[in-house]
Amino acid sequence: MQRPLDCLNNLAQDDWLIGYNSREFNQIAQELYFELTQLSAWRTPPKIILAEREPLRFLASFIAACAANCPVFLCNPDWGTQEWQQVFDLVQPDIIWGMAHGVWDMENGNNTQCPMPNCIMIPTGGSSGQIKFAIHTWETLIASVQGFTEYFQIKQVNSFCVLPLYHVSGLMQLLRSFTTEGKLAILPFKAVESGQILNIKKSEFFISLVPTQLQRLLENPELTEWLSQFNTVLLGGAPAWNELLEKARFHHIRLAPTYGMTETASQIATLKPDDFLSGKISSGQILPHAQITIHNQQGKILNSNQIGNITIHAQSLALGYYPKTRENQDTFQVDDLGFLDDQNYLNIVGRSSDKIITGGENIYPAEIESAIQATQMVADICVIGIPDKHWGQALTAIYIPKKSDTSALKIQTLLKDKLSKFKIPKYWIPQQNLPRNSQGKINRQLLQQIATEFLQNPIT
Repeated sequence: MQRPLDCLNNLAQDDWLIGYNSREFNQIAQELYFELTQLSAWRTPPKIILAEREPLRFLASFIAACAANCPVFLCNPDWGTQEWQQVFDLVQPDIIWGMAHGVWDMENGNNTQCPMPNCIMIPTGGSSGQIKFAIHTWETLIASVQGFTEYFQIKQVNSFCVLPLYHVSGLMQLLRSFTTEGKLAILPFKAVESGQILNIKKSEFFISLVPTQLQRLLENPELTEWLSQFNTVLLGGAPAWNELLEKARFHHIRLAPTYGMTETASQIATLKPDDFLSGKISSGQILPHAQITIHNQQGKILNSNQIGNITIHAQSLALGYYPKTRENQDTFQVDDLGFLDDQNYLNIVGRSSDKIITGGENIYPAEIESAIQATQMVADICVIGIPDKHWGQALTAIYIPKKSDTSALKIQTLLKDKLSKFKIPKYWIPQQNLPRNSQGKINRQLLQQIATEFLQNPIT
Protein backbone atom coordinates (compact mmCIF):
# COMPACT_ATOMS: atom_id res chain seq x y z
CA MET A 1 0.00 0.00 0.00
CA GLN A 2 1.38 3.38 -1.01
CA ARG A 3 1.85 5.98 1.70
CA PRO A 4 0.69 9.62 1.21
CA LEU A 5 4.21 10.90 0.50
CA ASP A 6 4.83 8.19 -2.12
CA CYS A 7 1.62 9.13 -3.92
CA LEU A 8 2.55 12.81 -3.74
CA ASN A 9 5.96 12.16 -5.29
CA ASN A 10 4.44 9.93 -7.99
CA LEU A 11 2.11 12.75 -9.04
CA ALA A 12 4.76 15.50 -8.87
CA GLN A 13 4.95 15.95 -12.65
CA ASP A 14 1.38 14.85 -13.40
CA ASP A 15 -1.40 17.21 -14.41
CA TRP A 16 -3.98 15.23 -12.45
CA LEU A 17 -6.08 18.07 -10.98
CA ILE A 18 -8.59 19.40 -13.51
CA GLY A 19 -9.52 23.05 -13.06
CA TYR A 20 -6.60 23.64 -10.68
CA ASN A 21 -2.81 23.86 -10.89
CA SER A 22 -1.41 20.42 -10.00
CA ARG A 23 2.13 21.75 -9.51
CA GLU A 24 0.88 24.44 -7.10
CA PHE A 25 -0.90 21.69 -5.14
CA ASN A 26 2.33 19.68 -4.97
CA GLN A 27 4.38 22.69 -3.89
CA ILE A 28 1.96 23.69 -1.07
CA ALA A 29 1.70 20.09 0.15
CA GLN A 30 5.51 19.66 0.24
CA GLU A 31 5.97 22.98 2.10
CA LEU A 32 3.32 22.14 4.70
CA TYR A 33 4.75 18.65 5.12
CA PHE A 34 8.21 20.11 5.76
CA GLU A 35 6.82 22.56 8.36
CA LEU A 36 4.92 19.78 10.16
CA THR A 37 7.90 17.42 10.28
CA GLN A 38 10.04 20.23 11.69
CA LEU A 39 7.45 20.87 14.41
CA SER A 40 7.01 17.17 15.18
CA ALA A 41 10.75 16.74 15.64
CA TRP A 42 10.68 18.53 19.01
CA ARG A 43 7.17 17.80 20.28
CA THR A 44 4.22 15.45 19.85
CA PRO A 45 2.61 15.74 16.40
CA PRO A 46 0.22 18.72 16.49
CA LYS A 47 -3.54 18.24 16.37
CA ILE A 48 -4.81 19.95 13.24
CA ILE A 49 -8.25 21.33 12.50
CA LEU A 50 -8.68 21.51 8.74
CA ALA A 51 -11.42 23.91 7.66
CA GLU A 52 -10.15 25.10 4.29
CA ARG A 53 -12.78 26.37 1.86
CA GLU A 54 -10.44 26.50 -1.12
CA PRO A 55 -10.22 22.98 -2.64
CA LEU A 56 -6.55 23.15 -3.66
CA ARG A 57 -5.44 24.21 -0.18
CA PHE A 58 -7.72 21.60 1.41
CA LEU A 59 -6.17 18.82 -0.69
CA ALA A 60 -2.59 19.98 -0.05
CA SER A 61 -3.19 20.44 3.70
CA PHE A 62 -4.88 17.06 4.07
CA ILE A 63 -2.13 15.14 2.26
CA ALA A 64 0.61 17.02 4.17
CA ALA A 65 -1.04 16.22 7.54
CA CYS A 66 -1.39 12.53 6.64
CA ALA A 67 2.20 12.31 5.35
CA ALA A 68 3.52 13.89 8.58
CA ASN A 69 1.46 11.46 10.74
CA CYS A 70 -0.44 14.33 12.38
CA PRO A 71 -3.97 13.77 13.72
CA VAL A 72 -6.22 15.79 11.43
CA PHE A 73 -9.86 16.76 12.05
CA LEU A 74 -11.87 17.56 8.93
CA CYS A 75 -14.33 20.39 9.59
CA ASN A 76 -17.11 22.25 7.81
CA PRO A 77 -16.14 25.95 7.46
CA ASP A 78 -19.86 26.83 7.58
CA TRP A 79 -20.54 25.44 11.04
CA GLY A 80 -22.17 27.93 13.40
CA THR A 81 -20.72 29.32 16.63
CA GLN A 82 -22.34 26.63 18.78
CA GLU A 83 -21.00 23.83 16.57
CA TRP A 84 -17.50 25.29 16.51
CA GLN A 85 -17.54 25.59 20.30
CA GLN A 86 -18.37 21.87 20.51
CA VAL A 87 -15.44 21.08 18.20
CA PHE A 88 -12.91 23.28 20.00
CA ASP A 89 -13.89 21.85 23.40
CA LEU A 90 -13.55 18.31 22.08
CA VAL A 91 -10.40 18.67 19.98
CA GLN A 92 -8.36 21.43 21.72
CA PRO A 93 -6.37 21.92 18.52
CA ASP A 94 -2.76 23.05 18.18
CA ILE A 95 -3.15 24.23 14.59
CA ILE A 96 -6.12 25.58 12.68
CA TRP A 97 -5.93 25.62 8.88
CA GLY A 98 -8.64 27.57 7.11
CA MET A 99 -11.17 30.10 8.37
CA ALA A 100 -8.32 32.59 8.93
CA HIS A 101 -5.98 30.91 6.39
CA GLY A 102 -3.47 29.16 8.56
CA VAL A 103 -3.81 30.15 12.21
CA TRP A 104 -0.83 28.71 14.05
CA ASP A 105 -1.61 28.43 17.72
CA MET A 106 1.52 26.65 18.93
CA GLU A 107 2.09 29.01 21.87
CA ASN A 108 -1.40 28.61 23.31
CA GLY A 109 -2.01 25.05 22.15
CA ASN A 110 -2.28 22.77 25.14
CA ASN A 111 0.15 20.29 23.56
CA THR A 112 -1.71 17.41 25.20
CA GLN A 113 -0.91 14.22 23.37
CA CYS A 114 -3.64 13.15 21.01
CA PRO A 115 -4.97 9.70 21.92
CA MET A 116 -5.26 9.12 18.16
CA PRO A 117 -1.87 9.78 16.50
CA ASN A 118 -1.77 9.11 12.73
CA CYS A 119 -5.57 9.29 12.56
CA ILE A 120 -8.03 11.05 10.27
CA MET A 121 -11.15 12.29 12.02
CA ILE A 122 -14.19 12.67 9.75
CA PRO A 123 -17.30 14.51 11.02
CA THR A 124 -20.63 12.73 11.29
CA GLY A 125 -23.92 13.17 13.11
CA GLY A 126 -24.23 16.88 12.39
CA SER A 127 -27.90 16.66 11.35
CA SER A 128 -28.90 15.77 14.93
CA GLY A 129 -27.01 18.79 16.27
CA GLN A 130 -24.24 16.82 18.01
CA ILE A 131 -21.06 16.62 15.93
CA LYS A 132 -18.99 13.45 16.28
CA PHE A 133 -15.75 12.48 14.58
CA ALA A 134 -15.37 8.95 13.23
CA ILE A 135 -11.75 7.83 13.74
CA HIS A 136 -10.20 6.57 10.52
CA THR A 137 -6.64 5.83 9.46
CA TRP A 138 -4.89 5.95 6.10
CA GLU A 139 -5.23 2.14 6.11
CA THR A 140 -9.01 2.07 6.65
CA LEU A 141 -9.58 4.66 3.91
CA ILE A 142 -7.29 2.89 1.44
CA ALA A 143 -9.05 -0.44 2.17
CA SER A 144 -12.21 1.28 0.88
CA VAL A 145 -10.36 2.50 -2.24
CA GLN A 146 -9.03 -1.01 -2.93
CA GLY A 147 -12.51 -2.54 -2.50
CA PHE A 148 -13.85 0.05 -4.97
CA THR A 149 -11.21 -0.55 -7.66
CA GLU A 150 -11.55 -4.33 -7.36
CA TYR A 151 -15.36 -4.18 -7.54
CA PHE A 152 -15.38 -1.97 -10.64
CA GLN A 153 -12.31 -3.75 -12.08
CA ILE A 154 -10.33 -0.60 -12.81
CA LYS A 155 -6.78 0.49 -12.00
CA GLN A 156 -7.19 4.27 -12.21
CA VAL A 157 -10.21 6.13 -10.87
CA ASN A 158 -11.17 9.44 -12.46
CA SER A 159 -13.53 11.39 -10.20
CA PHE A 160 -15.74 14.42 -10.78
CA CYS A 161 -16.38 15.82 -7.30
CA VAL A 162 -19.28 18.18 -6.48
CA LEU A 163 -19.58 17.12 -2.82
CA PRO A 164 -17.85 18.70 0.23
CA LEU A 165 -14.26 17.48 0.63
CA TYR A 166 -14.53 17.45 4.45
CA HIS A 167 -17.34 14.90 4.15
CA VAL A 168 -16.54 11.23 3.59
CA SER A 169 -18.29 11.28 0.19
CA GLY A 170 -16.02 14.03 -1.15
CA LEU A 171 -12.88 12.85 0.63
CA MET A 172 -13.10 9.33 -0.83
CA GLN A 173 -13.30 10.75 -4.35
CA LEU A 174 -10.05 12.60 -3.68
CA LEU A 175 -8.38 9.47 -2.29
CA ARG A 176 -9.54 7.19 -5.11
CA SER A 177 -7.97 9.48 -7.70
CA PHE A 178 -4.90 10.47 -5.67
CA THR A 179 -3.84 6.92 -4.77
CA THR A 180 -4.57 5.34 -8.18
CA GLU A 181 -2.99 8.20 -10.20
CA GLY A 182 -6.34 9.06 -11.76
CA LYS A 183 -7.76 12.49 -12.61
CA LEU A 184 -9.74 14.61 -10.15
CA ALA A 185 -12.12 17.35 -11.28
CA ILE A 186 -13.61 19.55 -8.54
CA LEU A 187 -16.50 21.94 -9.08
CA PRO A 188 -19.14 23.29 -6.66
CA PHE A 189 -22.57 21.84 -7.35
CA LYS A 190 -24.00 25.35 -7.79
CA ALA A 191 -21.54 25.91 -10.65
CA VAL A 192 -22.71 22.68 -12.33
CA GLU A 193 -26.35 23.74 -11.90
CA SER A 194 -25.63 27.06 -13.58
CA GLY A 195 -24.07 25.27 -16.57
CA GLN A 196 -20.34 25.76 -15.82
CA ILE A 197 -19.14 22.40 -17.11
CA LEU A 198 -15.47 21.37 -17.18
CA ASN A 199 -14.11 19.95 -20.42
CA ILE A 200 -13.51 16.28 -19.56
CA LYS A 201 -14.09 12.92 -21.23
CA LYS A 202 -17.17 12.05 -19.15
CA SER A 203 -17.27 8.41 -20.28
CA GLU A 204 -14.08 7.86 -18.25
CA PHE A 205 -15.30 9.54 -15.04
CA PHE A 206 -17.24 8.63 -11.90
CA ILE A 207 -19.43 11.34 -10.38
CA SER A 208 -21.04 11.11 -6.92
CA LEU A 209 -24.37 12.73 -6.06
CA VAL A 210 -26.94 12.75 -3.28
CA PRO A 211 -30.61 12.25 -4.29
CA THR A 212 -31.60 15.94 -4.07
CA GLN A 213 -28.73 16.84 -6.45
CA LEU A 214 -29.78 14.14 -8.91
CA GLN A 215 -33.34 15.42 -8.80
CA ARG A 216 -32.23 18.98 -9.62
CA LEU A 217 -30.03 17.88 -12.53
CA LEU A 218 -32.85 15.78 -14.00
CA GLU A 219 -35.10 18.86 -14.03
CA ASN A 220 -32.77 20.43 -16.63
CA PRO A 221 -32.72 18.69 -20.07
CA GLU A 222 -29.18 19.89 -20.91
CA LEU A 223 -27.77 18.72 -17.57
CA THR A 224 -29.66 15.42 -17.88
CA GLU A 225 -27.94 14.85 -21.23
CA TRP A 226 -24.58 15.82 -19.66
CA LEU A 227 -25.11 13.41 -16.75
CA SER A 228 -26.05 10.54 -19.06
CA GLN A 229 -22.55 10.61 -20.57
CA PHE A 230 -20.72 9.67 -17.34
CA ASN A 231 -19.26 6.19 -16.93
CA THR A 232 -20.97 5.84 -13.52
CA VAL A 233 -23.15 8.11 -11.36
CA LEU A 234 -22.73 6.98 -7.75
CA LEU A 235 -25.78 7.82 -5.64
CA GLY A 236 -25.72 7.81 -1.83
CA GLY A 237 -25.95 9.90 1.32
CA ALA A 238 -29.69 9.33 1.79
CA PRO A 239 -32.38 6.92 0.50
CA ALA A 240 -33.56 7.65 -3.05
CA TRP A 241 -37.25 7.45 -3.85
CA ASN A 242 -38.67 5.21 -6.61
CA GLU A 243 -39.91 8.07 -8.82
CA LEU A 244 -36.39 9.53 -8.93
CA LEU A 245 -34.82 6.17 -9.77
CA GLU A 246 -37.39 5.56 -12.53
CA LYS A 247 -36.69 8.98 -14.03
CA ALA A 248 -32.94 8.31 -14.02
CA ARG A 249 -33.53 4.93 -15.69
CA PHE A 250 -35.79 6.54 -18.31
CA HIS A 251 -32.99 8.97 -19.22
CA HIS A 252 -30.40 6.14 -19.33
CA ILE A 253 -28.35 7.59 -16.47
CA ARG A 254 -25.69 5.01 -15.55
CA LEU A 255 -26.73 5.15 -11.92
CA ALA A 256 -25.05 3.14 -9.17
CA PRO A 257 -27.09 3.40 -5.92
CA THR A 258 -24.77 2.80 -2.97
CA TYR A 259 -25.00 1.87 0.69
CA GLY A 260 -22.39 3.09 3.13
CA MET A 261 -21.65 5.70 5.78
CA THR A 262 -18.87 7.73 7.36
CA GLU A 263 -18.10 4.83 9.70
CA THR A 264 -17.43 2.48 6.76
CA ALA A 265 -15.38 5.01 4.70
CA SER A 266 -18.26 5.36 2.22
CA GLN A 267 -19.80 2.56 0.18
CA ILE A 268 -19.71 -1.11 1.11
CA ALA A 269 -22.51 -2.16 -1.27
CA THR A 270 -23.15 -0.79 -4.75
CA LEU A 271 -25.54 -1.64 -7.55
CA LYS A 272 -23.62 -1.61 -10.83
CA PRO A 273 -25.03 0.64 -13.60
CA ASP A 274 -25.87 -2.25 -15.95
CA ASP A 275 -27.89 -3.92 -13.18
CA PHE A 276 -29.67 -0.62 -12.49
CA LEU A 277 -30.52 0.00 -16.15
CA SER A 278 -31.88 -3.55 -16.51
CA GLY A 279 -34.42 -2.80 -13.76
CA LYS A 280 -32.73 -4.19 -10.66
CA ILE A 281 -33.74 -2.40 -7.44
CA SER A 282 -31.42 -2.82 -4.45
CA SER A 283 -28.25 -1.43 -2.91
CA GLY A 284 -26.24 -3.91 -4.97
CA GLN A 285 -23.64 -6.48 -4.10
CA ILE A 286 -21.13 -6.22 -1.28
CA LEU A 287 -17.71 -4.79 -2.18
CA PRO A 288 -14.72 -7.18 -1.79
CA HIS A 289 -13.31 -5.48 1.34
CA ALA A 290 -16.55 -5.99 3.30
CA GLN A 291 -19.06 -8.60 4.43
CA ILE A 292 -22.62 -8.19 5.66
CA THR A 293 -24.64 -10.49 7.90
CA ILE A 294 -28.31 -10.13 8.80
CA HIS A 295 -29.30 -10.93 12.40
CA ASN A 296 -32.56 -11.21 14.31
CA GLN A 297 -33.02 -9.44 17.66
CA GLN A 298 -31.53 -12.42 19.50
CA GLY A 299 -28.34 -12.19 17.39
CA LYS A 300 -28.98 -15.28 15.24
CA ILE A 301 -27.79 -15.01 11.62
CA LEU A 302 -30.76 -15.12 9.25
CA ASN A 303 -31.08 -16.80 5.86
CA SER A 304 -31.57 -15.14 2.45
CA ASN A 305 -34.66 -12.95 2.06
CA GLN A 306 -35.20 -12.67 5.85
CA ILE A 307 -35.36 -9.12 7.18
CA GLY A 308 -33.21 -8.29 10.17
CA ASN A 309 -30.54 -6.01 11.62
CA ILE A 310 -27.51 -5.34 9.43
CA THR A 311 -24.02 -6.07 10.80
CA ILE A 312 -21.02 -4.93 8.79
CA HIS A 313 -17.59 -6.58 8.79
CA ALA A 314 -15.04 -4.53 6.82
CA GLN A 315 -11.40 -3.50 6.64
CA SER A 316 -12.58 0.08 6.18
CA LEU A 317 -14.42 0.39 9.52
CA ALA A 318 -13.78 3.41 11.73
CA LEU A 319 -12.01 2.62 14.98
CA GLY A 320 -14.58 4.50 17.06
CA TYR A 321 -15.64 8.08 17.76
CA TYR A 322 -13.04 10.54 18.95
CA PRO A 323 -11.56 10.25 21.52
CA LYS A 324 -12.77 6.68 22.26
CA THR A 325 -12.04 3.58 20.22
CA ARG A 326 -14.49 0.69 19.98
CA GLU A 327 -13.65 -2.60 21.66
CA ASN A 328 -14.73 -4.76 18.75
CA GLN A 329 -13.28 -3.03 15.70
CA ASP A 330 -13.95 -5.89 13.28
CA THR A 331 -17.74 -5.53 13.23
CA PHE A 332 -20.21 -2.67 13.25
CA GLN A 333 -23.93 -3.11 13.90
CA VAL A 334 -25.96 -0.37 12.29
CA ASP A 335 -29.49 0.86 12.85
CA ASP A 336 -30.59 -0.22 9.38
CA LEU A 337 -32.86 -3.16 8.62
CA GLY A 338 -32.56 -5.17 5.46
CA PHE A 339 -32.03 -8.55 3.82
CA LEU A 340 -29.71 -10.28 1.38
CA ASP A 341 -31.52 -11.85 -1.57
CA ASP A 342 -30.63 -15.10 -3.35
CA GLN A 343 -27.99 -13.32 -5.46
CA ASN A 344 -26.46 -11.73 -2.33
CA TYR A 345 -27.72 -8.26 -3.24
CA LEU A 346 -28.39 -6.04 -0.23
CA ASN A 347 -31.90 -4.64 0.15
CA ILE A 348 -32.53 -1.89 2.71
CA VAL A 349 -35.99 -1.81 4.30
CA GLY A 350 -35.59 1.13 6.66
CA ARG A 351 -34.05 2.20 9.94
CA SER A 352 -34.87 0.36 13.14
CA SER A 353 -35.02 3.65 15.06
CA ASP A 354 -37.45 5.13 12.50
CA LYS A 355 -39.91 2.26 13.00
CA ILE A 356 -43.37 3.50 13.89
CA ILE A 357 -45.73 1.31 15.92
CA THR A 358 -49.35 2.31 15.47
CA GLY A 359 -52.19 0.15 16.79
CA GLY A 360 -49.72 -2.71 17.25
CA GLU A 361 -48.62 -2.61 13.59
CA ASN A 362 -44.95 -2.08 12.69
CA ILE A 363 -44.50 0.49 9.94
CA TYR A 364 -41.30 1.62 8.22
CA PRO A 365 -41.52 5.17 6.83
CA ALA A 366 -39.51 4.40 3.67
CA GLU A 367 -42.39 2.33 2.23
CA ILE A 368 -44.99 5.04 2.90
CA GLU A 369 -42.72 7.83 1.60
CA SER A 370 -42.08 5.90 -1.61
CA ALA A 371 -45.83 5.41 -2.20
CA ILE A 372 -46.52 9.12 -1.59
CA GLN A 373 -43.68 10.13 -3.94
CA ALA A 374 -45.20 7.87 -6.60
CA THR A 375 -48.40 9.99 -6.61
CA GLN A 376 -46.22 12.75 -8.13
CA MET A 377 -48.11 15.28 -6.03
CA VAL A 378 -45.32 16.11 -3.59
CA ALA A 379 -41.86 17.62 -4.08
CA ASP A 380 -40.55 16.16 -0.81
CA ILE A 381 -41.94 13.97 1.96
CA CYS A 382 -41.08 12.56 5.35
CA VAL A 383 -43.26 10.27 7.47
CA ILE A 384 -42.86 10.22 11.25
CA GLY A 385 -44.76 8.94 14.28
CA ILE A 386 -46.35 11.38 16.73
CA PRO A 387 -47.23 10.13 20.27
CA ASP A 388 -50.93 9.22 20.43
CA LYS A 389 -52.79 7.98 23.52
CA HIS A 390 -55.07 5.68 21.52
CA TRP A 391 -52.72 4.28 18.88
CA GLY A 392 -49.31 4.58 20.55
CA GLN A 393 -48.08 6.59 17.58
CA ALA A 394 -50.04 8.37 14.89
CA LEU A 395 -48.65 8.22 11.37
CA THR A 396 -47.86 11.78 10.25
CA ALA A 397 -46.83 12.95 6.77
CA ILE A 398 -44.87 16.20 6.50
CA TYR A 399 -44.68 17.18 2.86
CA ILE A 400 -44.05 19.88 0.28
CA PRO A 401 -46.97 19.97 -2.19
CA LYS A 402 -45.96 20.37 -5.84
CA LYS A 403 -48.90 22.71 -6.46
CA SER A 404 -50.54 25.15 -4.08
CA ASP A 405 -53.96 23.53 -4.61
CA THR A 406 -52.73 20.00 -3.79
CA SER A 407 -54.80 18.77 -0.88
CA ALA A 408 -54.02 15.92 1.49
CA LEU A 409 -57.39 14.39 0.55
CA LYS A 410 -56.31 14.06 -3.10
CA ILE A 411 -53.12 12.25 -2.07
CA GLN A 412 -54.99 9.98 0.36
CA THR A 413 -57.44 9.00 -2.38
CA LEU A 414 -54.57 7.92 -4.63
CA LEU A 415 -53.02 5.89 -1.81
CA LYS A 416 -56.14 3.84 -1.01
CA ASP A 417 -55.41 1.20 -3.66
CA LYS A 418 -51.67 1.16 -2.94
CA LEU A 419 -51.43 0.89 0.86
CA SER A 420 -53.24 -0.87 3.70
CA LYS A 421 -55.55 1.46 5.59
CA PHE A 422 -53.32 1.53 8.70
CA LYS A 423 -50.37 2.67 6.53
CA ILE A 424 -52.10 5.83 5.30
CA PRO A 425 -50.99 8.80 7.46
CA LYS A 426 -53.55 10.20 9.87
CA TYR A 427 -52.10 13.72 9.89
CA TRP A 428 -50.86 15.72 6.87
CA ILE A 429 -48.70 18.79 7.43
CA PRO A 430 -47.76 20.90 4.39
CA GLN A 431 -44.47 22.81 4.54
CA GLN A 432 -42.45 25.04 2.22
CA ASN A 433 -39.26 23.07 2.86
CA LEU A 434 -38.03 20.12 4.92
CA PRO A 435 -34.92 20.33 7.13
CA ARG A 436 -32.21 18.35 5.33
CA ASN A 437 -28.44 18.55 5.69
CA SER A 438 -25.98 18.92 2.77
CA GLN A 439 -26.14 15.15 2.16
CA GLY A 440 -29.93 15.19 1.89
CA LYS A 441 -30.51 13.48 5.23
CA ILE A 442 -33.62 14.59 7.07
CA ASN A 443 -33.49 16.04 10.58
CA ARG A 444 -36.26 13.98 12.20
CA GLN A 445 -35.90 15.64 15.61
CA LEU A 446 -36.73 19.02 14.09
CA LEU A 447 -39.67 17.48 12.20
CA GLN A 448 -41.04 16.14 15.49
CA GLN A 449 -41.03 19.71 16.85
CA ILE A 450 -42.67 21.09 13.69
CA ALA A 451 -45.40 18.41 13.81
CA THR A 452 -46.07 18.87 17.54
CA GLU A 453 -46.42 22.65 17.18
CA PHE A 454 -48.62 22.32 14.09
CA LEU A 455 -50.99 19.84 15.74
CA GLN A 456 -51.27 22.01 18.83
CA ASN A 457 -52.01 25.10 16.71
CA PRO A 458 -53.56 23.81 13.48
CA ILE A 459 -54.05 26.24 10.60
CA THR A 460 -57.77 26.73 10.13
